[in-house]
Amino acid sequence: MASTISKHDTATQTMNFATRAIHVGQRPDPATGATIPPIHVTTTYTQQAPGQNKGYDYSRSINPTRENLEAVLASIENGAAAASFASGLAATTAIFHNLKPGDNVVAYSDLYGGTYRLMENVFRHWGLDARYTDDNTPESFKQHIDGNTRLVWLETPTNPLLRLLDIQAIADIAHDAGAKLAVDNTFATPVLQKPIDLGADYVVHSTTKYIGGHSDVVGGAVICRTAEDFEPVAYYQNAAGGVSGPFDCYLTHRGIKTLSIRLERHCHNAMRIAEHFEHHPKLESLAYPGLQNHPDHELAKRQMSAFGGIVTIVVKGGRDGAFTMSQRTRLFSLAESLGGVESLVNHPAIMTHGSIPVEIRESRGITDGLLRLSVGIEDADDLIADLEQALDF
Repeated sequence: MASTISKHDTATQTMNFATRAIHVGQRPDPATGATIPPIHVTTTYTQQAPGQNKGYDYSRSINPTRENLEAVLASIENGAAAASFASGLAATTAIFHNLKPGDNVVAYSDLYGGTYRLMENVFRHWGLDARYTDDNTPESFKQHIDGNTRLVWLETPTNPLLRLLDIQAIADIAHDAGAKLAVDNTFATPVLQKPIDLGADYVVHSTTKYIGGHSDVVGGAVICRTAEDFEPVAYYQNAAGGVSGPFDCYLTHRGIKTLSIRLERHCHNAMRIAEHFEHHPKLESLAYPGLQNHPDHELAKRQMSAFGGIVTIVVKGGRDGAFTMSQRTRLFSLAESLGGVESLVNHPAIMTHGSIPVEIRESRGITDGLLRLSVGIEDADDLIADLEQALDF
């Protein structure tokens, strides 16, 4: 089953983030003394007698490499336990499977297209009632929650419009109504934001993004505030079997070790780009929570330690302008995903949010001229120069 934090790892909980990211889940191999634990690629484990083993029987259920990753994920999110999955959507599915037909989920309307697709095209047929608010205030969530609400789902900052939601206030509202709060922390990462400390019951990650950080591994994770909430997640992980493989766990764990230092550079570069292009004549608008004119800037200052590595722009000329710019960049690769060391430019309307019907997508502000920049850790001056030449058309 998925892992809780061991006694060794519990002892590191008093240490600061960067130290835990390196040391939790990384104990020297007892057989060889190897500082980096070996990758356990075995599918099964030899037993002394039927049912008598060393704590491991089958790698879908339990694997030492996955245990190590889950231990550090729980630690850096200040959770009781974590479960690692084969993708971010697999992790999201694990949360939704805690619900029953007829239950209601309340979410802010600006969210990842894959999450919308999962709620509308998979779980609604199964009996889930998904409701969306276009107002990001806690009061709006309170108005949408009723006696059937079992889960409130947040992304903050949101994807791709970068709005902020008040985790603590919404957690209080959800709990007063007997509902759980889940926060997709993929954009902020535990470096910048700690949802569990603010009242969230579940934290979800696409570890494909900043957690892994190198665009070479797909994965997801659920971190739970309590052992009680973790039990059904762990049961689902084993029963449904959407686990991450040993090599994927190793790559993700390796990425976590540099997460803190990478986020410093992501945030620095994104702020430089936001400040430089805030009033660019080829842009209709630019959104970045670190700018004082952002509508949620004060909440971002209070809830996050820095403002993230994503900048969203709307290019003049609509679809044609966005297409032209996105194909002229040289350092920003036109690609899905985000959070890697290299910079990416994404066209949400066609790429990450293409599963949302056009009339709904456009009503939420995801227009054909909108581009999402995942700012990497290259030299900021080079990235600015690349965007300048891409807009020179």
